[in-house]
Amino acid sequence: MPSLAGDSRANAHRHNHNLSPVMAYPYIFRAQAPPVRVEDHKVVGNDAAPVPHGSRSGWLGGGVLGSGERLASAYDLVETMRYLYVRVVKARGLPVTGVCYVEARVGNRRGATRRFEGKVAKANPEWDQVFAFSRECVHATTLEVFVRDGEDAMAGSVAFDIAEAPVRVPPDSPLAPQWYRLEATGGGGGMVVTGGEVMLAVWVGTQADEAFPDAWHASDAGVAAAQSTRSKVYVTPKLWYLRISVLEAHDVMVPAGAAAIACRGRQHVEVFAKVQVGGMVLRTRPCRCAAAGARTPASFTWNEELVFTVAEPFDEPAVLIVEARVHPGNNKHEVIIIGRAVLPLALFEKRLDARRHVQPQWFSLEPFGRSPEPAAFFSFAAGGGGRVRLRACLEGAYHVMEEPAVYASDARPTARQLWRPPVAVLEVGVLAAQELTPMKTDAGDGRSATTDAYCVAKYGNKWVRTRTVTDSCSPKWNEQYTWEVYDPCTVLTLAVLHNAHLAGDKRDQRIGKIRIRLSTLEMDRVYTTAHPLLVLDPSSGLRKNGELRLALRLTCLSLAGVVRLYGKPFFPNMHYAHPFTAAQMETLRRQAMGVVAARLGRSEPPLRREVVEYMLDAGSHAWSIRRSKANFLRVTALLAGAAATARQLLAGAAAGGRLILPAVFLYMAGAGLWNYRRRPRRPANMDARLSCAGEGGITTDELDEEQDTFPTSRPSNAVVRVRYDRLRSVAGRIQAVVGDVATVGERVRSLLAWRDTRATAIFTAFCLAAAVVLYVTPMRAVALFAGLYVLRHPRFRSHMPSAAGNFFKRLPSRADTML
Repeated sequence: MPSLAGDSRANAHRHNHNLSPVMAYPYIFRAQAPPVRVEDHKVVGNDAAPVPHGSRSGWLGGGVLGSGERLASAYDLVETMRYLYVRVVKARGLPVTGVCYVEARVGNRRGATRRFEGKVAKANPEWDQVFAFSRECVHATTLEVFVRDGEDAMAGSVAFDIAEAPVRVPPDSPLAPQWYRLEATGGGGGMVVTGGEVMLAVWVGTQADEAFPDAWHASDAGVAAAQSTRSKVYVTPKLWYLRISVLEAHDVMVPAGAAAIACRGRQHVEVFAKVQVGGMVLRTRPCRCAAAGARTPASFTWNEELVFTVAEPFDEPAVLIVEARVHPGNNKHEVIIIGRAVLPLALFEKRLDARRHVQPQWFSLEPFGRSPEPAAFFSFAAGGGGRVRLRACLEGAYHVMEEPAVYASDARPTARQLWRPPVAVLEVGVLAAQELTPMKTDAGDGRSATTDAYCVAKYGNKWVRTRTVTDSCSPKWNEQYTWEVYDPCTVLTLAVLHNAHLAGDKRDQRIGKIRIRLSTLEMDRVYTTAHPLLVLDPSSGLRKNGELRLALRLTCLSLAGVVRLYGKPFFPNMHYAHPFTAAQMETLRRQAMGVVAARLGRSEPPLRREVVEYMLDAGSHAWSIRRSKANFLRVTALLAGAAATARQLLAGAAAGGRLILPAVFLYMAGAGLWNYRRRPRRPANMDARLSCAGEGGITTDELDEEQDTFPTSRPSNAVVRVRYDRLRSVAGRIQAVVGDVATVGERVRSLLAWRDTRATAIFTAFCLAAAVVLYVTPMRAVALFAGLYVLRHPRFRSHMPSAAGNFFKRLPSRADTML
């Protein structure tokens, strides 16, 4: 049995006592390790004395890693898990004739490399694969490595005593592989050298080893898609807002076919521009062109702004298309493409400041044929060219939101130059799950129903996915990850899912999701808690699918920076200087979510679309009777509390102030006298605009729906389905407004509820100071200063929200705990 050279037990003890603070972050350092004050993350209470030099290694040593080895402080939140790592690099001089592969076996656990055949197998095959055998699953004392020549023949083998395996503790360099001669059983039963050699590296390590994420695990035996069970770290692509202002077009020649059709029907030709970026298409409003003048070059003015979400690298260009549309009758319309321009996104400048003016540019339109559209009538006339004037830029001062603002995990702008320094470090240890609901039914082979569970965590632009533990309803992961925190008023999202792709299904199944608002965590404290995994099932309603055990620690890097953030806007200044409308924000968020899902789905292993949409709450904008009831109950609960507070205030005013009620009635009398000059001079008429019945306010389908009976008498299910979807859309917006009202009230209640300890402490100190100031200051002086502040000159006003408003919007609400 060959010896494992390079035993580093004697050196491991020396390394444990010479680790610098930066070296104490071996695994996390590769994934956004905190650049400052890493010494705050030292292990507390891990002062075990080193084991004597002659003791056994961590594989069989009964609870220690050998000669005093221990995990670096990056993994101090999770339980230490020991693994035997076997790296199979390559082989040479193999006496093989068929398919060649290497098999590593420890007890009844085995793993095999990929297979080579033909000239590659006879030459020098290279695998460079790592196998990890957990101590919890294997209790053998010998490692055997076989080089197979097909399924039945063996080219040779080599065996190792696991007790002699060296222990590697990061940040030690990787163990150098060595060549080992292969042996085979001779005719007399003895071992003979076959002439072939295999390059191997064998060591004992933990889950902190850099080989752990890509290693083949013993629990993956029999799993066809073992690559999809690996633990990985994903990064959200860098997202930008692409702002394109379509100003005007000159020298546009409308095709003769469109002009002829318009002349026959005595109609106008509608010319509009549309921009397509990837799968998203936005249109301008149409400009009308008289049929008589459609045969000569014309000019059109739109002055309309279109905004898209794009991601680096900019693979897909923006395509601008100018189209002409006419209506020949019979509910048909003809669309003719006049010209188009392909615009690579690299042409546009990146704007980082709202005060920087972007100069418009002219682009030539290439003549183009016509493009078919559904339910449209087309001819085959070709249009002319022309030129179009655009103002376009990539906005780097916005934060591109791919998740709802109430659950935002990040608020940094796109441009890295505008980032603030981090104020804290978040460490999350995904320990285990308990009593998960079986997702795999019994296949009839005698095994009970189990689950192939994995956990996904998202914070900021970093996603982490633990390895998939197969065939277990109580999986143990013990993986730890870290994030830099730039704002504590953000939300960490975790979800547990069943890896259904291992069984050939198309979609992973949801087990449960939790959210944790970082502002509710105390600094420098370790939280080890179990969170219930709840999911809404269409057939059984609310269902608890088990519990997720986590270890959390939020380490403060700058307390002054954390307190200062409570008075600053949550989003970058560009969101307030040039805000988007609510409809635009929702559209851009859906675009960003689609881009992120597409990019992460191209990773290996992929983070699939259903997982990304579940983490980003893709359906949060849709109407739900359940959420509507929940928001209504939130509002009623707040109103009940507000009524009691109002009664108390009125009682205090009645007891302490004699002029309160006269002032209120005097104000109402003065308002009535002031409004007398604006009284109506004639009886009111029906207001079509108020009734949303004016031009563009109602369609024939909406009018038909309004006049429909209840229950509906329309025979077409498609019409009813469209109307129902429209009702859901409107009700969803109403539901969102009610939820926002409830969130505001809950934030008021949380001012003194100590949910966010730092915010309540700041508000309590402010109240004490305000009480003292108001006690010693005459009320007239307070009213004078307040009036001067409210009526200050616009030059002294700012477009940014006030510090009080910023502080209020950062307060927690109960929306974080809603399904």
